[in-house]
This record gives sequence, C-alpha cells and structure tokens, in this order.
Amino acid sequence: MNKTTITAFVAGLIFGLGLLLSQMANPEKVLAFLDLAGNWDPSLALVMVGAIAVGLPVFAWAKGRQQSLLGEALELPSSNAIDRPLVVGSLLFGAGWGLAGFCPGPAVVATGAGELKAVVFTVAMLAGMTAFRLFRRQAQPA
Repeated sequence: MNKTTITAFVAGLIFGLGLLLSQMANPEKVLAFLDLAGNWDPSLALVMVGAIAVGLPVFAWAKGRQQSLLGEALELPSSNAIDRPLVVGSLLFGAGWGLAGFCPGPAVVATGAGELKAVVFTVAMLAGMTAFRLFRRQAQPA
C-alpha cells in the first residue's frame, strides 16, 4: 500500500468516527437542525464551524502549492462562479438532505453501520448519480 492510500484510509477513518461521535450519521439529529420552527438543534452548526476552523488554514496554505505533502498534484477548484447547475444541484441536494436527513458522507457511514434506511438512500443516491452521468453523456454533442 502506498502513502496516498494509507492517508486516504486514515482520513476516512477519522471522518467516519467524527460523524458517528457527533451523531451526524443519525438522520434525526440532522433533521432536528433543519427544524427551525420546532425543536431546533444547533449541534450541526457547531460541527460545521469545527470543520471550517480546520479547513480554512489548510486551504489557505494549499492555495500557493502545486503538490500535496505526499507529492500528489493539488486539484483545487478554479472557479467560484454561481451558475445555474450549481443552484439547481444545491436545491436538489438540499431537498434530498431535508427529506431523508442524510447527505453523502453520513449516508455511507450509516450504510457501513448497517442502517437499512441509509442503505436505501445510498443506493438511490448512486442511481441518481448514474442517471445524471448517462443524461449528460446523451446531451453532449458527439
């Protein structure tokens, strides 16, 4: 196993443990955050603030680099444009998140933990991603 694979494994392990410890793989916890008119639970906001606190200095540092610490090419986003695909995709993502209480990372973690609702969500998410790729391929001129 190479350094990149080991690092990806460790990062995924930390992410999964963090999601479980903070209960962000629990859809009821997430839905309580989205319930602004009811019994609102601000804990998801605290998790997001923690992620931003860790990520912000790292992304600022990475901005001036061409390679990661492991020697891999850095592929940071080059655009910050707010366009129609971003807005429509965000609305669809938010609708799915609000209806199910899962977003992709927590859904995969909950799937790994054997939660049936997460398995169904993950399969549906993968089906949606596949359908989008097929649709996009057909829509592009040859």
